[in-house]
Formats: sequence, C-alpha cells, structure tokens
Amino acid sequence: MNFHTRKWVKPEDLNPNGTLFGGSLLRWIDEEAAIYAIVQLENNKVVTKYISQIDFVSSAKQGDIIELGITASHFGTTSITLRCEVRNKITRKSILTIEKLVFVNMGKDGNPEPHGKTRIKYIEEQFNKEDDNDPS
Repeated sequence: MNFHTRKWVKPEDLNPNGTLFGGSLLRWIDEEAAIYAIVQLENNKVVTKYISQIDFVSSAKQGDIIELGITASHFGTTSITLRCEVRNKITRKSILTIEKLVFVNMGKDGNPEPHGKTRIKYIEEQFNKEDDNDPS
C-alpha cells in the first residue's frame, strides 16, 4: 500500500479530548478515496456506496503528521473496492483501518455505468500513456 496523502493535525481537527476528531479523519479518507477511485476509473463522477467497519486502533494529537494509504482490492462491473490504512507518519503506528470502501462509477445520466477496468493503474503507466500521445 502506498501512502501519498499526509495531513497535519491542527487545533481545529481535535475533539474535546484533545485528540483527532474521527469525523475530520473520515472526511479526509472519503475525499482521498474518491480521488483514488476517480483516477483509477478515469471518471470524475463517482459516488461513495459503502464503507465497512471502521477500526480506530489508536489516536493522533495536535502536531502529529498522519498519512493515508489507499489501494484497490477489487474491480466490479460498475464499482471499485478500496482498502485504507491511516498511520502516524513519524512513528508508523496504525491509527485506523477500513477494509472496504466501495465507489460506484456514474454515467452522464447519473446512473451506475460499467467502467471496463480490471486492474490497478499505476502512475508510471499514466505518464507512459501521455508520452505515447505526445507528437513531439
């Protein structure tokens, strides 16, 4: 799993206990997962369908830097299933895991639409595809 997104835990992200508010973390995860799904499915019209059990195993406090890791675990006909782990960037201690986040590929009419994808597309492939189309 690659960890690309990092967040700095700031005072406005804290709950009354002085630790990271779960709602802030879930918002960051949903946004990051949606971006991942958009890139994988090559469609900016995806919606969150399902998020499985969320397992908070530790907390983060003000000043911590956390990182979000997301990877695709399954490609359906109109959906993509992702897995997420959040950890402390410095200590590498796990903060949260989510085994399944399902996003649905939507068509222009607002209904689920087959995406035709069957495997993870890595960034290197995207650049190679762009290089192949470069007329210079």
